[in-house]
Amino acid sequence: MLNPSELGRALGTSHTSIRRYLEFLANAFVIRVLQPWSANLAKRQIKHPKVFLLDQVIRLRGTRRDHCFFWGTHGGAELDLLVVEGNRRIGSEFKRTVAPSVTPSMKAAIADLGLNRLDVIHGGPDTFPLAKGIRAVSADRLVADL
Repeated sequence: MLNPSELGRALGTSHTSIRRYLEFLANAFVIRVLQPWSANLAKRQIKHPKVFLLDQVIRLRGTRRDHCFFWGTHGGAELDLLVVEGNRRIGSEFKRTVAPSVTPSMKAAIADLGLNRLDVIHGGPDTFPLAKGIRAVSADRLVADL
């Protein structure tokens, strides 16, 4: 999560300078700043942007920048990447594990957001189904499987 004031304090500079640096890095395509997605849900949602250093999944999907978000609730449910294109919603989670499993956050994202699909990008060698509407996608097979 991006908190320019906290980052500025840690680096000994102002939050306005941090915002300018982040804007420069985003315009140079070094980072991607995802705005939070929110709708009229019954849950309080996080409204701070999130910064990603790599956007390989977004690029592979050919998704426009303004269709990419992250999602989170104050109750702790999160989704690393939400792509909204018309009525179609695709979620992505990024896990360091080689054996991903379905988490409560994933179940909440599917239920609350009405996802068409949720991909869990992981470090294992295979792509396989995890549950209805959720599949584990090997990072090594991103190009072929996305």
